[in-house]
Amino acid sequence: MRRKLVAGNWKMHGGLAANRELLGGLLNQQATVGSAACAVLVPFPYLAQVSSALAGSRISWGAQDVSEHVSGAFTGEVAAPMLADFGCTLVIVGHSERRALHSEDSRTVGKKALSALRSGLTPIICVGESLAEREAGVTREIVGQQIAEAISVCGAGGISASIIAYEPVWAIGTGKTASPEQAQEVHEFLRGILMSASVEAGQVPILYGGSVKAANAAALFAMPDVDGGLVGGASLLVSEFMDIWRAASAARY
Repeated sequence: MRRKLVAGNWKMHGGLAANRELLGGLLNQQATVGSAACAVLVPFPYLAQVSSALAGSRISWGAQDVSEHVSGAFTGEVAAPMLADFGCTLVIVGHSERRALHSEDSRTVGKKALSALRSGLTPIICVGESLAEREAGVTREIVGQQIAEAISVCGAGGISASIIAYEPVWAIGTGKTASPEQAQEVHEFLRGILMSASVEAGQVPILYGGSVKAANAAALFAMPDVDGGLVGGASLLVSEFMDIWRAASAARY
């Protein structure tokens, strides 16, 4: 059985004092949660703070993006070995906001994932369709192309060491959420593509992201191919995030 994971994407939020309060709240309650894994994915400037605060705890940490390059004249970029220096184990690549606002295509996303893997990081590779694409009935074509490109760049071995996050763009930060059945349909489809790459790839965790809240987490995590959540705004609230973590721990699958 695949272990559930709840990963909090702070996006561009945080401050030293606010982070201290949030992390303290999570640490104080971590012993009350079952077996599901937990992580926070934070803005680059706070990696040192988070690394120090969470060292030795149950909570992992990582970053929200990474360069496809290891070093060089790439002002403003952050390389995978730099993230590893701060104890990161995870990094998001291909989030819909990066794809939309920074014109990242699936080939670039694959290269970022490969760079992360080569430095011992686990990339969380995001895929998802827009509202127009869902209404046009091309969800499978869109997410299928996105994951196929990642497999092409990383290979079966690389994708087997990754995490996939299905994030329907129309449900991110909108308050709308895919129904558990809608999420399961896409996750099952993605699982099939991963299985075709290798048996090991078929066991890759597939997270759901898109307005995950305490109120809907249990129903989402009850789906057989939903292995946890990539949580946005709710990860900034101790009580909400803890309840989502507990829901993941209580899930049957």
